[in-house]
Amino acid sequence: MPHTAAAATGTTAALPTDKELVLKVIPMPGDTNVNGDIFGGWVMSQVDLAGCVLPMRLAQGRIATVAVKEFVFNQPVRVGDVLSFFAKIARVGRTSITVEVEVFAERLTQQGAYVKVTQAVLTYVAIDEAGQPRPVHASL
Repeated sequence: MPHTAAAATGTTAALPTDKELVLKVIPMPGDTNVNGDIFGGWVMSQVDLAGCVLPMRLAQGRIATVAVKEFVFNQPVRVGDVLSFFAKIARVGRTSITVEVEVFAERLTQQGAYVKVTQAVLTYVAIDEAGQPRPVHASL
């Protein structure tokens, strides 16, 4: 059995059953930072894309990211990891929708095992064609 950080630290995780798989992506060499890991800003942009899937569906129109309440990096992301983004709507306000996103990496050398690499809580606001907040008429 190959030695991996996940196996050594016991950080393998089960995929969430209470969230929807909204995005899968494989980071490439052009997405790395000076340490050779995937740049955190790239991961953040992917989380924002994944986070907007459910609010767009619920709002039935344009939305804008207005806040990131929390962003926690647990493990590095590496070139060749298969990243799975899971999302769940946590709250629906009059014009806003808050989403929880969790990201799991399936390492290139450890297929079938997952490591939770990051999580975030993001808030989106439904906007009209002029970019002004509008009510969200849908319900959970």
